[in-house]
Amino acid sequence: MEVNVLERLPNPTILKKLMKIQASLNIILCQEKWLRYHSFVQDWDEGVCMAKIDNGAGDHLIILFSPVGSIIKGFDHESELSPYAQDEHKVLQGIYDEVPLELLSLLEDDAIEKDNVTFCIWRKNSDTNWHKGNVEIPKDGSDGSDFLVGCIFHTPEDFIEFAIDYFELSPSIDVVAKIYDDFPITEEMINILNPDCDVMAVLQELELLRLRS
Repeated sequence: MEVNVLERLPNPTILKKLMKIQASLNIILCQEKWLRYHSFVQDWDEGVCMAKIDNGAGDHLIILFSPVGSIIKGFDHESELSPYAQDEHKVLQGIYDEVPLELLSLLEDDAIEKDNVTFCIWRKNSDTNWHKGNVEIPKDGSDGSDFLVGCIFHTPEDFIEFAIDYFELSPSIDVVAKIYDDFPITEEMINILNPDCDVMAVLQELELLRLRS
């Protein structure tokens, strides 16, 4: 399962673009920021962007893109690997042990909640593949990586299937496909996807996101 998770992750450039696309669609489909499933902060820190998946049920995936590489921190609150499932309430040995210090240091921010973790995946810019912390997962257990990495939707069809379930909306496949194909997002496209939204407010948020940068 672990190999499959790593193989399902595209290279950081494509991953960053995917996370921006999903964040932009969340902005259009959901006016309430706290209810959004995918988000993206272009200027999280100097030279660092942050993407986040938050399902509102206590599970999250945080991806930091930096000039030296990318790091993914995931937390599945039901996982046996959660610090809350340990007697000593601490991060399991192996999750962070092999992470390069220049990437691990990116997690040193209170908002990241570094110790709330069940798996870590990283890739330096000089690497040709992703790496994952070596942790023994109990039989029939999970660190949450399969589930949370699966919340990165690679195709318009996958995103629409998610949106129907989560937002209880059925977005236009034509418009979503255009956004996935990097077409500039217009007022007309926003109105088609969500006629009830404040188009100007959405455009302002998309400008902050700088989708095409």
